[in-house]
Amino acid sequence: MLKSSSIGRKLVMSISGIFLVLFLTFHSIMNLVVIISPSGYNAICGFLGANWYALAGTAILAAGFVIHILFAIWLTLQNLNARGKSRYAVTQRQEGVTWASKNMFVLGFIVVCFLALHFYNFWYKMQFAEITGIHTGIFDPSDGASYVQDLFSNLIYCIVYIVWICLLWLHLTHGVWSALQTIGFNNNTWLPRVKFIGNIVATIVCLIFVSVPVYFLLINLFIK
Repeated sequence: MLKSSSIGRKLVMSISGIFLVLFLTFHSIMNLVVIISPSGYNAICGFLGANWYALAGTAILAAGFVIHILFAIWLTLQNLNARGKSRYAVTQRQEGVTWASKNMFVLGFIVVCFLALHFYNFWYKMQFAEITGIHTGIFDPSDGASYVQDLFSNLIYCIVYIVWICLLWLHLTHGVWSALQTIGFNNNTWLPRVKFIGNIVATIVCLIFVSVPVYFLLINLFIK
């Protein structure tokens, strides 16, 4: 049922998307700790290090990403096939249809590409290094705060990271309310509220993410 119908596939996309938003919310709060208390951040990294529950969480998270991406590709191909040659026709922009809603796949693809780089700079050099004993970083794998500070001392990486977060914001502002709409919050009363909540959640999460590179950039510019 979930795979055989468009509604079922959208439902899978919505559930996996909400799951990933919850992860991003947790991850953003965890990142904020590195500003408040580097030792506290390292303690969290230590708790989420090389142990069975961290590995299980990583596996579930990876599965969620894979499912979300595969169903996004599936739905995109289905939509392109349904439109046929009409997709090449020049049409006026529909009222109420945002740029983000029409380019969710492109936004998602860019987000995933940078996510791969982000995983390499952090997960691969920290948790993976602890699990395998293959240490490729310049700091101890348990010293996540030093990794964060070192990486965000690079101006180019900070700029790329901030641009990525802006694209993530566009993806989330549409994705959150679209997911909630798919699971049932789609009447005239709830839809405006859901859109408002989706925008607020996306904005708060992305502002927290952006605060980390901005903080370390200011530290490097004005204190060092």
